[in-house]
Amino acid sequence: MTDRQVSILIVFILYLCFMVGIGFVFSRRKMTNADYVLGGRKLNPWVTAMSAQASDMSGWLLTGLPGLAYAGIVGSKEAIFTALGLLIGTLLNWLLVAKRLRVYTEVSSNSLTISSYLGNRFRDKSNIIKVVSAIVICVFFTIYSASMFSASANLFNSVFGIPYVWALLIGVAVIVAYVLLGGFLAVSWTDFFQGILMFFTIIIVPFMIYGNLSGADKTELGSTLAEIFRLIPDGSATSYTWLGIISALGWGLGYFGMPHIIVRFMAIKQAKQIKPAMIIAMIWTTLTLFASIFVGIFGVFEIESLANSENVFIELVQKLFPAIVSGIMLSAVLAAIMSTADSQLLVASTAFSNDVYSLLKKRIVKKSASDRELMWVARITVLVLSIIGFVIALDENSSIFRLVQYAWGGLGSAFGPVVLFSLYSKKLNKYGAISSIAVGAVTTIIWKYGLTQISGFFVQVYEIIPGFLLATAALFIVSRLTQKKVSEEDKTIMSEEYDTMIKRLKESDDPLSADAAAEVVNDNNQQ
Repeated sequence: MTDRQVSILIVFILYLCFMVGIGFVFSRRKMTNADYVLGGRKLNPWVTAMSAQASDMSGWLLTGLPGLAYAGIVGSKEAIFTALGLLIGTLLNWLLVAKRLRVYTEVSSNSLTISSYLGNRFRDKSNIIKVVSAIVICVFFTIYSASMFSASANLFNSVFGIPYVWALLIGVAVIVAYVLLGGFLAVSWTDFFQGILMFFTIIIVPFMIYGNLSGADKTELGSTLAEIFRLIPDGSATSYTWLGIISALGWGLGYFGMPHIIVRFMAIKQAKQIKPAMIIAMIWTTLTLFASIFVGIFGVFEIESLANSENVFIELVQKLFPAIVSGIMLSAVLAAIMSTADSQLLVASTAFSNDVYSLLKKRIVKKSASDRELMWVARITVLVLSIIGFVIALDENSSIFRLVQYAWGGLGSAFGPVVLFSLYSKKLNKYGAISSIAVGAVTTIIWKYGLTQISGFFVQVYEIIPGFLLATAALFIVSRLTQKKVSEEDKTIMSEEYDTMIKRLKESDDPLSADAAAEVVNDNNQQ
């Protein structure tokens, strides 16, 4: 190992110790299951915003997206439209979902997970919604986590020359370690620090590349950018198709159904803190997405060819910066990976423990699971899902971007419509909800692995588009056809909960509300 590699390794170890240390600090606290799953709903706006966006963007922000832009003009255009879709989706998610979900999950039996919220919201005494939701979350999050494991392996392999399988084992071990230790608060706070590191790193790199370019390269770059940002399709070889544009923009639909993102909305301390959190999140997301694309576009002028285009950021950092600085900046790649994988593993494992295991124990043993027992089941589930994700990630030729795209499409189709419209309509019911989740998940799988073998048209249309539309149709059509099957008692309770949610929303917007008045009194007392 060279002196440079040793220096980078030391920085990595210090960074990882810091992350695991956060998990250890929170593991020393006395936690209930509610604390482990949702942090006791005590997150402040900064942690809510940064952890939501850091867990959202994941390793593909520093690997998959720059790699797509690095691959050529058509790839750059796909990256730009994908970024636009993500920006629109992020904004709509904060505007349409965040505040209502924070209030409604508390009103609806203090739901701690997305699957429990849906079960409680639709008065599903059979618990089918909870079980189906938890299974879908586990399936697609395992695939999503596999992409993050693969990204971590590429990082260790590229920087240290470690064989891919051993690099993969190291990445999985690190991520699992602090998820097991501290639960939701550890994950959220580590994501906060990792989001800060990701932000400054991805912003600095394109400026550094541009500063190194010669006058001739800058002129050529200007021409390249002009061609890339000529976004209207014209049928040329460098043009991006209308179907491609629609598919790329379709990424935005996924936000409404991303449990690892929207669970942050549920954990913020007060609903009125959503607005400042949204502003922080939108600034962070806008700057990091386009900086990531510029890394790929500019990187062509620094590195002429790569066997794996998704390593362009890693190679650029090693080429442009001294060893210690490289170590810090490459830690941002690890941060991006960890900030998503930890969130996904936690959400999937707690969904299984709270919404599958606890129900099975009640049915079989006729006894409720204790908080301690649920936390241990969640931890065991993390290990199991990580092992499955490890096996999936063993294919080192798989595309990180495409794995994320598939998992994103599956989750967005399955949960997007039912989460979004459950916050705005009283007329939906459990039959429509179950149908919507199933149709969204199945459509994604069939579109990806069945219809793409039949026609090139299906390959071009991102599976989230048909999945989201068909799931929405199933939600409303089945709910309408089965209205008579819902008892009047359940209709009344659902209506009352909805009205309570609306009332609390109005109170949170009112400066003279009870919460605001209490804060004024506290401030005066402190003064």
